[in-house]
Order: sequence, then C-alpha cells, then structure tokens
Amino acid sequence: MPDNQPQPARNPDGDAMSASGGGPGENPLVLCGAHLADGRTVDVRLSGGRIEAVGTAGSLAPGVRCDLTGYLLLPAPAEPHAHCDTALTADGGGPVPYGTEEVLRRTTEAALLQLGHGATALRSHVRIGDVAGLRALEAVLQARRALRDLTDLSAVAVPRLLTGLAGADGLAMLRDAVKMGATAIGGCPDLDPDPAGYAEAVLGLAAEHGCAVDLHTDGDDPARLGRLAAMAGGLRPGVAIGPCAGLARLPYELAVRAAEQLAAAGVTVICLPQGDCGTVGQGRYRVSCAPVRLLRSAGVRVAAGSGAVRDAANPVGRGDPLEAAFLLASHGELSPDQAYQAVSARARAAMGLAEVRVEAGFPAELLAVRGGDVAGALSLGYSRLVVHRGRVVARTSAVREYRHLSGSVALDLPRQSPRNSDPA
Repeated sequence: MPDNQPQPARNPDGDAMSASGGGPGENPLVLCGAHLADGRTVDVRLSGGRIEAVGTAGSLAPGVRCDLTGYLLLPAPAEPHAHCDTALTADGGGPVPYGTEEVLRRTTEAALLQLGHGATALRSHVRIGDVAGLRALEAVLQARRALRDLTDLSAVAVPRLLTGLAGADGLAMLRDAVKMGATAIGGCPDLDPDPAGYAEAVLGLAAEHGCAVDLHTDGDDPARLGRLAAMAGGLRPGVAIGPCAGLARLPYELAVRAAEQLAAAGVTVICLPQGDCGTVGQGRYRVSCAPVRLLRSAGVRVAAGSGAVRDAANPVGRGDPLEAAFLLASHGELSPDQAYQAVSARARAAMGLAEVRVEAGFPAELLAVRGGDVAGALSLGYSRLVVHRGRVVARTSAVREYRHLSGSVALDLPRQSPRNSDPA
C-alpha cells in the first residue's frame, strides 16, 4: 500500500520551487491553506520580502499560489551556533584541511544542509590564527556572499589566545578579522592561561567596533562566570555564551547564583541539546546540556543551537534546529512551544536579527512543516518548505510507504500527506 506522494506547496503551473514570488520586484506569493500555531487556517501574502497580509483561507487576492494544506506555518528557525569551517569532516581520518577551497566547500554544503532543515540565518564560529591564519574566515565570508539570496550567513572570529606574548598576534589578527567582515567576536576564555584577560580583550575590542560577542565556555566555574557577567553588563549589541553544559554539574545553589548574575548582566546562553561542539576542550561525544529550566527561572535568555555538523566533536550531528527543539521538549526542559521559540525567536534575538511573526509587516522568514501543531511538527515533521526574504528557497518532501496489509483488520497508519491513496 504505497503512501500517496505528498504535495508540499505546489502551485497550479509547477512545483514548489517555482512558487518563488514575493521577493522585491516580483509578483506576490500567496501561501494558501496553512495552519497556524493558534489553530487558525489562513492564507498569507508575501511581497517585498515581508508578510503583506494574513487572512482567512481564500480571502486574499490571487498571486503566485503555493498550497500549504496540511502544513503548519511558523517563523523560520535560525542557527546561532554553527561551526561551518570544520563541518562534514568526521570521515576525514586526519587533520582538518583549512585551505580556502576546502573551507568554502564545507561551509556552503553545511549552510545549505541547515537551510533545508529550515534555518534561514546561520552564525558560524570560525577559527583564526595558528597555521590557518585568516584563510578560513575568508572562505566563510566568500560563502556568505555566494549564498546571500538563500540564507543569511554571519561569522564569529574565534582566536585561540589573546593574552601574554602569545596572545599579541591573536589580538592583531582579531582586529583584522573585524575589518574583513566578521560581525561578532568569540573564542574560548577557558583555554587561555588568563581567562579573565581573554574576556576583557574580547569585550574591549567589541565595544570599540560595535560588534556582538559570542563566547564558548563550559560554565563549570561559577567565579569565572561571575567575572564575565560583571564585565559584560550593558555591552551593546550584546553578549552570548555557550554551551554552558558545566552549569548542570554545579551544586544547585552555585548554579542558581551564577544564573542570576548572567540574567542581571543581560547575557544570553546558547545551549546545544545535541551535544557540545568540542571547542571548550571537554572531550568528544559529550551529550549534556545547560540546565535550561534553571536558567529561565533565573531570568536568563536562553536560545538553542545545533553545534557540530558531522565533525570530530559530533560525527552524527545533523544541524537540524527542530531536533534541538525536540530534545529540549522530550527531556522536559521546555514545552514544545517554548522549545521551538528557543530555536526561532530566541535564536534570532541572540543573533541580533529582526523579530518574525506570522503577521502583516514582519519579515517573510518562514518554515512550513507537515503537521497540525508544534508538538506534531517536532515529532514527525519530515516534509518542510522554507521561505527566505519572501521566496521559497528549499523544500524537503518525505514519502512513506507500507506493504499492502492483507486481512480483516484495517489500520489507520500515519502518513505525511492527509489525502487518501489507492491501495497498491
């Protein structure tokens, strides 16, 4: 008994990818018959890269039509913690090659992989210094330019050392990285002989250039976190840290105190439910996660990212924001709706991006997932359609088939498409 072919977002004259109106200078794109998280079924018209109107099904003026019957329409997720320069190297069996062409290929492939999952914006931490110098950053910035019509890719410059004699070169290279186009400054203070000095150097340079800060830390030292919070308070455009899995290993009272200090300083924590990215030097295959409920109870803004995509830190990393949300929900850290917020609205805020709602006037950064509600989308949302700047930029169609079942018992088997099919 073959499942019928799913029909995600087809227009009358072509397939889903041809339903690409809605961008600047193009005909409006109308997303028809989509479910919203509040239970409504609506049509959504996109124009000029933004949501122009939301109305009841069949109420909007025609345009390039895209049928989303059976799909849940959500603000698109964003990926706030990627490592595109090392992505897809798990099978390499040796040192990671850092030539410009190799990094460009890996970055492009990883960004498109995560776009297909729904992430229309991506922040990639990129190592600078040592033998590679600035070549990896140059390649990531080149990929950003090539992918600008498909996804928003930004780079965080990550030097290894910033203090002492060895850190002088790192600091000079970090300044060059900002001039080249890195939009945030990062790194791992835990790995520097002077963690406080490292953080001070990053925060000072960020304040000088108006850059965001996104630092790696395991978070297992409450005194170190307290000093970081004291230095970071009030910095604009903002400070994010992660993955902070070590907070979960602290005594409860110390973890609460550290969380309260981070909340008072306005620091965002970016957790990695799919496992640490390896940069904090805590070993491979760690699967612990920051204590999200504790952090939120203290008032900390918490976003979630994917971290590694099939590299040495996580050779099975998928880079799927819906999987990160699924893990937060299935482990009881957040409700399904809150978990999706962590990979969408919270992630976008951590990256300094504009807010997205499925309402008129907001950016047309959207994800349509086969399902009726957020919990169902996180559980079985294989079929997806991705909208970036008002245009359809990616589609994944899942087809599920079962062998014909003989006998008197009729089973209502789950399908990716709601329409009935003829038995084979």
